[in-house]
Amino acid sequence: MAPPSVLDNCLEDCNSETCPDINWEDIGFSLVPTDYMYVMKCAKGEKFSNGNLVRYGTFEISPAAGILNYGQGIFEGLKAYRTEEGSILVFRPEENALRMKAGADRLCMSSPSVEQFVNAVKDTVLANKRWVPPAGRGTLYLRPLLMGTGASLGVGPSTEYTFLIYCSPVSNYHKGPLNFKVEEKLYRAISGFSGTGGIKSVTNYAPVYPATTEAKAEGFSDVLFLDAATGKHIEEASACNMFVVKGNAICTPTIDGAILPGITRKSVIAIALDLGYQVTECAVTVEEMLDADELFCTGTAVVVNNIASVTYKNTKVEYKTGSETVAQKLRKTLLGIQTGTIEDRKGWTVRVL
Repeated sequence: MAPPSVLDNCLEDCNSETCPDINWEDIGFSLVPTDYMYVMKCAKGEKFSNGNLVRYGTFEISPAAGILNYGQGIFEGLKAYRTEEGSILVFRPEENALRMKAGADRLCMSSPSVEQFVNAVKDTVLANKRWVPPAGRGTLYLRPLLMGTGASLGVGPSTEYTFLIYCSPVSNYHKGPLNFKVEEKLYRAISGFSGTGGIKSVTNYAPVYPATTEAKAEGFSDVLFLDAATGKHIEEASACNMFVVKGNAICTPTIDGAILPGITRKSVIAIALDLGYQVTECAVTVEEMLDADELFCTGTAVVVNNIASVTYKNTKVEYKTGSETVAQKLRKTLLGIQTGTIEDRKGWTVRVL
């Protein structure tokens, strides 16, 4: 059964539009508790019905829940943007819904329909609209979660599933120039389609902590992982896809089951083709990366960012950065579409307000 709705109170709060006491210039990429979250439940073998908005906060869960014992859970990430005119746009939420369904199928989980997912995103944004930063000063980051919450001691799919969305205003994920380190000992995912590298399983992220913690202690921004089969090809960083640029050619590692099919990645490829670049999805060797003119990363959190340097086997290679790079041209176009300053001819944005 869904928790009691507080929709009436939510609408009253939304209409009052009281501005939160927050310094938009100093939010960074950390949790700022907002007003409401969206919750929807279903039993194993059943379909999700409509959920409810409830006050943001903690909730009870069985210690025998599938998410806690066996890691049966996936998550998504997307953003809401305020335009100069005050409207609010969400970027490609249906793609997040489809990716969540693919992950749910892989982990034997029930999942919301695309329509349910998108409507839940809209409701969550509207309920927390006062937390959407002013244009150009950040975004409202939404975190949809799908969790096995039914109690079961044996190894197997959960008896109940909970879909939940919470949100937080954020700004830049990374600060300053990005300097990556190539990780040669630990691997992010099993090569090919045997593992879960291609879905946003909650189990994908904690295993990279030793590598990222060590790298950040050494002064690096993030870790670039190699393929587990040969250790000769780049895959992705801890939370973003990778692109290499050589002249007019842009290459990015193929989605082969080990690499997350990023929605920003997919969008950037389409934009790059529109701008006349030659884009190839293929295996990218370490040597090809080291010989590139530019290296950049993409993701919901990082958007599109130049990487200033990569260190591989104690050798540091530097790349082009600055406003005239391919990455920044792509970033400008993408953000223009997301914030409404460039006409959205692809139908990527969904207007919430």
